[in-house]
Amino acid sequence: MRFKAVLFDMDGVIIDSEPLHHKAYHGMFREVGIMVSDELYESFTGQTTLQVCTQLVQYFKLNQAPKQLVNIKRSIFKQLFLHDPNLDLITGVRELIQDYHNNGLTLVLASSASMPTINNVFSRFELDRCFKAKLSGADLKASKPHPEIFLKAAEASGFKKEECIVIEDSTNGIKAAHAAGIYCVGFKSPHSKNQEYALADKVISDFSEIRFERLKYSSLF
Repeated sequence: MRFKAVLFDMDGVIIDSEPLHHKAYHGMFREVGIMVSDELYESFTGQTTLQVCTQLVQYFKLNQAPKQLVNIKRSIFKQLFLHDPNLDLITGVRELIQDYHNNGLTLVLASSASMPTINNVFSRFELDRCFKAKLSGADLKASKPHPEIFLKAAEASGFKKEECIVIEDSTNGIKAAHAAGIYCVGFKSPHSKNQEYALADKVISDFSEIRFERLKYSSLF
C-alpha cells in the first residue's frame, strides 16, 4: 500500500462553509466601504483570512489594519456559523472519512481556517475521533499556496510525504500540495468556483471515486 495518510482541506472539502464565508466577507466589505469583484474574491480561495485582508488593505489602500478587517469578518462568520441552519458537511465526505478511518488510514486536517473555526466545525459534526491531528494555516508563517502546511501535516501524520495524499478543492491548495511534492486529489467542489485543477494528480467530482475499496487495488492505495 503506497499511501497511509490522508491530508484533508476543510472549507469546500469537508464542510460547505463557502456560502457562510461569502456572506461574512461581503458583510465586511460593506462595513469598510469597498467593492470586491467576483474575480478578485475567487482568487482568495484557500488563503487565510489574514492574508486576504492584508491584500485588501494594500489593494484598496485602506486605513484599517489587516487584523481589524479579520476581526470584522470573523465576528460576522461566528454569528452565521451559530445560527445558519443550512451549514452542513459536503455530500459524501462523512462516509469517506469513516471509510478511511475504518480501514486504518491516518487522517490529518490541513486547513487555512483559524483553529477556533476548525474546532467549532469538528465539535459540531463530531469529527475529532477520526483525525490524528489538525493544523491551521493561521498558526503558520506562510499560507497556501506555500507548501508549509502540507509538509507539517505529513510530519504530523507520522509518515513520509510520499506516503501521504492531499484532498483539496482550491487553486492555492492544489499548488501548495504540488509544491510540497505530495500526491493531490483535486475535488471539483460545487462551492468553489473557477478554481484551477491542472496541477492535481487526480481530479474527482464525487467522493465515491476515491473510496478505499475502489482504490486499494490501484496504484494509489
